Amino acid sequence: MNTTNSAVRLFAALPSAEPGGRDKQQGLEGTALPRERLGTPAREVQVTGAAEVSCRADRASVRVSVTSTKGSVNDVTNSISRRLEYILQTIRQHGVGDEHTSVRRFLHRDVDAFSMEAEVVVTFSEFEKMEQMCSFLLDKLDKSVHVGAPQFFHSHARLHQLRLQACLSAVENAQQKASKISQLLGESLGSPLLVREEETKEWRNEEEAAGREHGSTPRLPFIPHVPTASASSQVSITFSFRDKSKKRL
Repeated sequence: MNTTNSAVRLFAALPSAEPGGRDKQQGLEGTALPRERLGTPAREVQVTGAAEVSCRADRASVRVSVTSTKGSVNDVTNSISRRLEYILQTIRQHGVGDEHTSVRRFLHRDVDAFSMEAEVVVTFSEFEKMEQMCSFLLDKLDKSVHVGAPQFFHSHARLHQLRLQACLSAVENAQQKASKISQLLGESLGSPLLVREEETKEWRNEEEAAGREHGSTPRLPFIPHVPTASASSQVSITFSFRDKSKKRL
């Protein structure tokens, strides 16, 4: 996954030097905002952090089909079944389980002959095995088999991980900036008081393919494009400053 961190906005709240006086601006894209808590001035820093994460598709489905035309239903069924079994066996040999394979058959009559088409849809998580299987079937079955172009997509687990990583990266970004701010102010950063995700977005970068095709180095023909998904997150975190008056153990 690729991660892009954005700048953060922060607000620091420190006790006023004079009773009833105003805190001066800290000069860090924010203004000190005193807030009373049970009569004691709040000692805290508020920051917002943002991050953007991208990842490529982790799944691909391939459609493999075979057709046959015979004079009887029995003959066309036997013809298709033999090749279909060979295809399924090849798929298993390339490490794909039956749970990731679906099979459909279509039978129709053309005047005095019967035609049947069988379709196998295979879902891969390892693209190298997918390429090996497609090459093997095209070599062994030649024109009697049609192997479609792979269709790439993101699994639900992949997208969930993408959104989570964007949020965690935004939190990490905000925490790092808050730590630097506390050092600049001569304070010691304490525990987080509030963590809130303000905004989250998710989108597919479908325009990448068109951009590459019109760029200086266009993609080779017949090579499918692996799409990318992106997610962004913006969080707001309030940290406390440690009380200097308390003795450390």
